[in-house]
Amino acid sequence: MIAEADLSHCEEAIRHGSLSFHAASRLLPQQVRDPALALYAFCRLADDAVDLNAEKPAAVLSLRDRLDLCYRGTPRDAPADRAFAAMIEDFEMPRALPEALLEGLAWDAMGRRYGTLSELHGYSARVAAAVGAMMCVLMRVRCADALARACDLGLAMQLTNIARDVGEDAMAGRIYLPLDWMTEAGLEPEAFLADPRPLPEIRRLTRRLLAEADRLYFRAEAGIRSLPAGCRPGIYAARHIYAAIGRDIARAGHDSVTRRAHTTTRQKLGGLATGWLRTGLGMVMPRPTELYARPMPEVAFLVEAAAKGPPARETWAEGRTAALVSALATLEAQDRAARLP
Repeated sequence: MIAEADLSHCEEAIRHGSLSFHAASRLLPQQVRDPALALYAFCRLADDAVDLNAEKPAAVLSLRDRLDLCYRGTPRDAPADRAFAAMIEDFEMPRALPEALLEGLAWDAMGRRYGTLSELHGYSARVAAAVGAMMCVLMRVRCADALARACDLGLAMQLTNIARDVGEDAMAGRIYLPLDWMTEAGLEPEAFLADPRPLPEIRRLTRRLLAEADRLYFRAEAGIRSLPAGCRPGIYAARHIYAAIGRDIARAGHDSVTRRAHTTTRQKLGGLATGWLRTGLGMVMPRPTELYARPMPEVAFLVEAAAKGPPARETWAEGRTAALVSALATLEAQDRAARLP
C-alpha cells in the first residue's frame, strides 16, 4: 500500500509537472488513480532529473540505482521512490517496462538523434508507450490487443509532445524530427539548430508528425473499450486533452518554434466531458476492427513483457536487456571521462 503522505507528494508533483494527466486522472477510480499518480510522479521526476541536469550521464546512472533499490524493496528515502516501490510490489510490475523508460532517458542523455520515423517510434516506445503499458498493468489488463492500443496512445502523445517542442528542443541543441524527413525537405539539422525559425519546411514536417499522431490516436481509441468501465472516462479524456495540443499547433500554422502550444482550462474541461460522453457511446457500440491490429513493431517487446504477467523474481542485473546494458555502459564511460581532471 502506498503511504498517504507519499501519495499526497506525488499528486502535488503531478499537479505542477503534468497538468494534462492530472486533469484526466480525476476521472480514474481511486484504486487505479492512486498507483497511477505514483507511476507518473516517478516518471515525471525521472524525466526532469535528466532533462534539467547538466550532468546527464550521471543523472541516468543515478536513476538506474534508484530503480534498482525500488525493485529490491529498499527504495531511497524519498516520497516518489517509496510510492513507486509500493506500486511495484502491489501490482508485480514487469521490470522490462520501467527499464524501457530508463533506456529512452539514456538515449536522451547520449544526445541521440533519429534517422527515420521508425527510429523515432522506437524512442517514443521507451519514454511514452512503456508508461501506457504500465497503466494497463495498474488496471489489471494483460490482454495483448488492449496493451498494443495503449502503446499506440503513448506513441501518439509523445509525437504530440515532439511537435509542440520543436523550437524549445532546438534552443537546447536537440532535434527529434526524423532526419530523413529533414533531408527530403532540404533542411540541414545543424543550420536549423544554429538559427531555429518557423520555416515553411519545418511547419510541414510538424504537420506531418501530427498526422502520424492522429493516426495512432485513432488506433488507440479502439482499445479504450477493452479497459475496465471505470477507467475509460479518464483515458478517453487524456486522449482528447493531448490531441487538443495538436489542434492548437495547427491553428497557429504549425509554428511551434516561436510559440509553445498548450491547452486551456476550457479545453481540459471539454476533454473531461468528452471522456464521459465517449464512455457512454462505447457501451452501445461494437468493438472496432482496429482493436485487433498488430502492435507497431517498435512496441512489440512492451506488449510481450506486459502480457506475460508477473515475472520470476530474478535479480536486477539478470533482467536488463542487452540494449540497456550497452546504453548504460556508454553513459558510465562518459561519466568517468567527465570526472577526469
